[in-house]
Amino acid sequence: MPGDGHRPGEIPETGLPNLKELFPQEVEDLFSEMGLPRYRGRQVFRWIHKKQECSFHNMTDLPRDLRERLAVVFDIHEAGVITRQESRDGTVKYLLGLRDGNAVEAACMRYRYGVTACVSSQVGCRMACKMCATGLSGFKRSLMVSEMLDQVFIMNRDVSRKGDRVRNVVMMGSGEPLDNYDNVIRFLRLLNEPAGLDIGFRRMTISTCGIIPGIYRLAGEGLPVTLSVSLHAPNDELRDRIVPVNRRYPISPLLDACRAYIRASGRRVTFEYSLIRGVNDSLSCARELGGILKGMLCHVNLISFNPIEERSYERPDPVVIKEFAAVLKGYGISVTIRRTLGSDIDAACGQLRRRYCASHI
Repeated sequence: MPGDGHRPGEIPETGLPNLKELFPQEVEDLFSEMGLPRYRGRQVFRWIHKKQECSFHNMTDLPRDLRERLAVVFDIHEAGVITRQESRDGTVKYLLGLRDGNAVEAACMRYRYGVTACVSSQVGCRMACKMCATGLSGFKRSLMVSEMLDQVFIMNRDVSRKGDRVRNVVMMGSGEPLDNYDNVIRFLRLLNEPAGLDIGFRRMTISTCGIIPGIYRLAGEGLPVTLSVSLHAPNDELRDRIVPVNRRYPISPLLDACRAYIRASGRRVTFEYSLIRGVNDSLSCARELGGILKGMLCHVNLISFNPIEERSYERPDPVVIKEFAAVLKGYGISVTIRRTLGSDIDAACGQLRRRYCASHI
């Protein structure tokens, strides 16, 4: 469902062209059709993408009459910040209000290798993974390209006040990115534009719960982005229970798709594994996981389950996580125990939006 029928470059509510979703060449072509110099299009693109400006009136190197004309003809509306939560560890969680009344989450995290923007691709999610709060509220719609850009722009402006910038983008917020494929790819290509934020593709990650056709399609894009697969179980019986999409896309063909992506991109695949006490954290699960991943160019991120009110799941003891990691290392698998960020705020995916919707609907 790429964009729910919305054409790139158009705001459904107004029908006005949205320049935010267009590439530099497309903006220049549009300006040329209007009888304007092509370089004005390049200027506007830089204002929107390099400086994250959301008002034509602030584009001070454009003539005033042109700014007034653009404000009538085009739309560069930006999502509004409803709530901003900051954790003691520096993680910032945003709830952004969209024009149609929906809300979406985004998160900004600080690592030693730079600021990472965690971006949502949909309002809600169809996948209903059991360890995620997003699916509890159901699926509303896919996000437009501009709505994903807004998340990064808002976070980048925020961190720029401290002399920093967004250096990495991970599609690990609400929604399944490969269920909004066309818009997600256009969004990432726009982030990569040299006249904009110029974020390298190797600093981008697409996370999926395992949409096999989307993985093969991504392999054909020729983009060296990191593919991250939310695996969470070493066998179909267990994964069917906690990641329901596994009933349609089981583990064996999923791993075949991952191998195809590795061959096409030359990049290792990351497997996310959220450890839930008494569910998937046993040493036998670790050995089974090691067995199916052994020899693959991959990395495993072990995540201590982030509790949500609506589930009875609990996180395992730290010693259990370390023992699980040790087993995987014994199979020659690269493994990291992910540092828990934002534990003192609504950091679990979907929590902040769910609380907001419960109190406002």
